[in-house]
Amino acid sequence: MLLFIRIGMLYRTYFVSKFTLPINQMKLILKPIVVVVSLFIFLSCSTAKKVDFITPVDTTSKEISIQLKKTFKIAELGVYLSNEFDGARLNNIKKLNDSTALVIITPENEPINNSPYYAFKAWSDNEKPFYFTFNYPKGYKHRYLPKLTRTDQWKAIDSTAVFTIDTLVTIKVNLNKQPLTIAAQELQTSKDVRNWYTNLLETNDFVHLKNFGKSKLGRDLPVLDIYIGAKKDKPIITLLTRQHPPEVTGYYAFQSFLETILNGSEASKKFLNNYRILAFPIMNPDGVDLGHWRHNAGGVDTNRDWSQYHQPEIKQTVKFIAKEMKVNHSKIILGLDFHSTWYDIFYTNTVREGTTLPNFIDDWFEALEQNIPDYKINEASSNSTKPVSKGWFLYGHKATGITYEIGDATPRDRIKMIGKISAEQMMNILLNTNTN
Repeated sequence: MLLFIRIGMLYRTYFVSKFTLPINQMKLILKPIVVVVSLFIFLSCSTAKKVDFITPVDTTSKEISIQLKKTFKIAELGVYLSNEFDGARLNNIKKLNDSTALVIITPENEPINNSPYYAFKAWSDNEKPFYFTFNYPKGYKHRYLPKLTRTDQWKAIDSTAVFTIDTLVTIKVNLNKQPLTIAAQELQTSKDVRNWYTNLLETNDFVHLKNFGKSKLGRDLPVLDIYIGAKKDKPIITLLTRQHPPEVTGYYAFQSFLETILNGSEASKKFLNNYRILAFPIMNPDGVDLGHWRHNAGGVDTNRDWSQYHQPEIKQTVKFIAKEMKVNHSKIILGLDFHSTWYDIFYTNTVREGTTLPNFIDDWFEALEQNIPDYKINEASSNSTKPVSKGWFLYGHKATGITYEIGDATPRDRIKMIGKISAEQMMNILLNTNTN
């Protein structure tokens, strides 16, 4: 309001003086008018409209527990464990006997989703079999089958080396002087993500990288802005992933999905001449590199912050999207948020009529079942009551919003195929849809 008053006063001064002042004095009056109006336009372009949900969630920052980075030693056994790398999660260890150690894993803060994440390196002075028993706080259960690597080639632990008694899980591994990485899921740190999208930039001149902000701890927040020709007036498809750090299988689907859109096919070229992709490859870089179970460095589930935008990652994402829509006279028509859970599932909004793409979900799911071998859509449909991204797309933009979940143990080659065919069928449907 004060800004409007200030503009009005300046214009009044200008018009009263218009016929009485010399031209050089009139320029001095006009200059602040231009500055104030420009500031108003900038602020209006970058302001993000908040979106109301039925069930609000407090997403103000909470205190987190920072794990101490160190190498843990069981000197008498010549066994060592380390969390001194990005993406690690190991809070303490305890020797149980001459062949077994307890690995103690705690979350960044509580309350938190029951999805304990771990990642550590282990080695020994002499080659030998060794056992690790996972210990979580009361009420939490083991979720992820361990993935192992001594190089860059990951593999799931053999099921015969996993022993479960009630809720207690113990694994058997072979240790030697070369560190063995043991993790809930394959590591995909912010550096790994950056290496991946840097390669996309080198091979596609229509992929434009922008770091639109910083995380709570100062890490880059990147977006891949993808289009051919002019971006003005192009409908926008928004792709999100890694809101929750351990959800790597969803990120793999995101990779395959985006790589398919960029594969240089005739369909791809035609699609990118008509549509614009805003792809956010790592929404929570702090949580990823800190080895968090679920939250960001503010101790918050970012996929509950799509209403008030208390966390910098979501606030800056929403501001960036709002500015791009305003400047380019564009609208969001589709939002896909890639996650992981126990099994493959799509979470959709029940409301379809009156949205940007009222028939897209049914058409897309039908096409996926027809084109993916032995595939049956698993859909859970409900209008979002809590501030999650799919609800933000619907309530904030009348856009089709989908949470695209991939199972923790879905085979990696199948994830790639599902991501590829999902992208192909999306492009095919949208190329035959009038989105005006």
